[in-house]
Amino acid sequence: MSDFENNLDLNKSELESIEKSEAAEVQDTETPIETSSSSVIAYDENTGYSGNADSPAKWYVVHTYSGHENKVKVNIEKIVENRGMQDLVLDIVVPTEDVVEIKNGQRKVKTRKIFPGYVLVKMIVTNESWYLVRNTQGVTGFVGHGSEPIPLSNEEVRRMGIEKVYVDIDVEVGDNIKVINGPFESFMGLVEEVNMDKQTLKVKISMFGRDTPVELEFGQVDKI
Repeated sequence: MSDFENNLDLNKSELESIEKSEAAEVQDTETPIETSSSSVIAYDENTGYSGNADSPAKWYVVHTYSGHENKVKVNIEKIVENRGMQDLVLDIVVPTEDVVEIKNGQRKVKTRKIFPGYVLVKMIVTNESWYLVRNTQGVTGFVGHGSEPIPLSNEEVRRMGIEKVYVDIDVEVGDNIKVINGPFESFMGLVEEVNMDKQTLKVKISMFGRDTPVELEFGQVDKI
């Protein structure tokens, strides 16, 4: 049996152990996998997979059985800790939101999953990390083309509120910009204020024959 098959069998064994005792501490009885730079297959949206070990981690969407989202999150976290792979799998998130419900005149706040059946994983894709996540019980696959996971873009990460995405933009007061997305898409404007902390611009846009001030995020504009 090859080393790769041995690793895969070990992964399944660990998952079965976790299922039997959620509260038990997973002991590090195996030597963590050593990942060489040649095994890294970081995915790039434009060029596809490459062997660049220095590629930053990206967010990927993992499809799960309905109702298994939180269990998948816990299982991945435990396996990652057991294998010492925190440098490859950095974060696992099940996005939720609070919803106000009024029943019998009483106001209740309930937490619900924003994307039922999906878990978001921030990771660097390697042979080992891919198979670890893909073979976690409850996971049906990555969102992508076939077996190739496709990372979320910075704009998608920002919109989903997973983490704050800082955009480096060379824009100053007095510059002209073009809005590239949002309700003011394709409009031209003049920058009146730049807020680096909030990553926003105050822009004067000509609408309906008069100048209208609007606030835009860095990711919504291009400098002309």
